[in-house]
Amino acid sequence: MTTALVPTNGTRFARFFEDEWPFSQLLGGMKNLEPQIRVEEKLEDGKLVVRAEAPGIDPEKDVEISMVDGKLMIAVERRESQETKDDRSFRTEFRYGSFNRTLRVPAGTKPADISAVYKDGILEIKVPVPTPESTTVKVPVSRS
Repeated sequence: MTTALVPTNGTRFARFFEDEWPFSQLLGGMKNLEPQIRVEEKLEDGKLVVRAEAPGIDPEKDVEISMVDGKLMIAVERRESQETKDDRSFRTEFRYGSFNRTLRVPAGTKPADISAVYKDGILEIKVPVPTPESTTVKVPVSRS
């Protein structure tokens, strides 16, 4: 008896990739894969600068930046449509999707100090890197 490589049942096919596929443990399961925003990170003038690729969006409506438990979370939703009409035809094209990225930020970062600017398809986020406080504590030594 031979087994078909591609099951005919869609549910069985989905389970094949989520549960039975030999690499599912290595990849953490196919259901957890989400498109991520491509980013560039660097330290510049005492700030962590994150540049995220996000062309074709309205930064006031399509971007959400938040900080949760020491992680910077960037979420972008892209909605773009284009219509072409003439005497004999009508054509519509659209692209849409949600993209996200989660990055660790330096310990002690204050969310109120984070700034973001969008220009020419690039979202630039600046996170001031807090200077670690040096504390010296003298420990008394007693005689026994």
